[in-house]
Amino acid sequence: MAGIELKRIQKSYGSLKVIHDIDVDIRSGEFLVLVGPSGCGKSTLLRMIAGLEEISGGDLIIDGARVNELAPAERNIAMVFQDYALYPHMTVRENMSFGLKMRGEKDDQISGRVGQAADVLKIADYLERRPGQLSGGQRQRVAMGRAIVREPAAFLFDEPLSNLDAALRVEMRLEIAKLHNRMKATTVYVTHDQVEAMTLADRIVVMNGGVVEQIGRPLDLYHKPSSLFVARFIGSPTMNTIPATLTADSAGIQILGRHLPLQTPIASGASTRDIVLGVRPEDLTQCSSDDAWFSGELMVAERLGSQTYGYVEIGHSKMLSVEFPRNSDLTVGDTMHFRCTSGNIHLFDASSGRRLS
Repeated sequence: MAGIELKRIQKSYGSLKVIHDIDVDIRSGEFLVLVGPSGCGKSTLLRMIAGLEEISGGDLIIDGARVNELAPAERNIAMVFQDYALYPHMTVRENMSFGLKMRGEKDDQISGRVGQAADVLKIADYLERRPGQLSGGQRQRVAMGRAIVREPAAFLFDEPLSNLDAALRVEMRLEIAKLHNRMKATTVYVTHDQVEAMTLADRIVVMNGGVVEQIGRPLDLYHKPSSLFVARFIGSPTMNTIPATLTADSAGIQILGRHLPLQTPIASGASTRDIVLGVRPEDLTQCSSDDAWFSGELMVAERLGSQTYGYVEIGHSKMLSVEFPRNSDLTVGDTMHFRCTSGNIHLFDASSGRRLS
């Protein structure tokens, strides 16, 4: 499999610049996920790698060769689309073999590759059906099979599970993970679903407004987000973020009328500074009112079976989300008190949104 390098990649539509100098080194065999909200540029970037969008600036290197001007068919990359893009008048076998026939492959080689891919994807019993006779999950498997039989240098997935229901998304997510572990193929996967990103990725690229906010392993992004945007995007429920003030001595913070000491002072000059405090729901624990960082009324209890979440009104514009033991007996309307060790908090500059050391 081939590595892919993006060197200061740019994309403009006339005077409108939508991708801004992106640098990413995708290692051979790596599963890299591009994640971000709608309109952040992730699908545009994927289409530039595939050759479906022209590159306005920078260099795209695949397997050591610059491919900016190469046509999609010359890049040896297979793409799986959101809408499957199957030929409705062809059988599953014909859909999967069509690209190989166009490349002039021999019939026995085509038959062998299609059969092997069908066995791996558990669609061997559907080879003589047409797409209209298949479920959404089966059609997605066919689209993946069509990509696999080409034996490309890399696979590109553009939100392939977004058209499926919740249960089927989980099933197909596991199938994609198993397929990658078996093939060790270089894979670039686009999604807006951060749960998909956390589940599948070796590394995640978080995008926002055409720029890269952070690149890292899933748990590195979860435990040490480099910006408020990443902190709020990665995690479900999202991280609690609350305006605060860093004291002049940088040894404590003022938040919601309370003073909280910090274990380690932060270098920030001699004046107070507006910051944002972040804390994950699972890092909050109940305590007495005297020790509380946050106090308020329980407004919503969300019991999911394996997990229980509560949402507490603390006098901030957003309710505080708290993870409780799954069998907790919660009563809406109760006054509750919470604290967190300062080693589990995250501090961000209020103006730039960047993480404070």
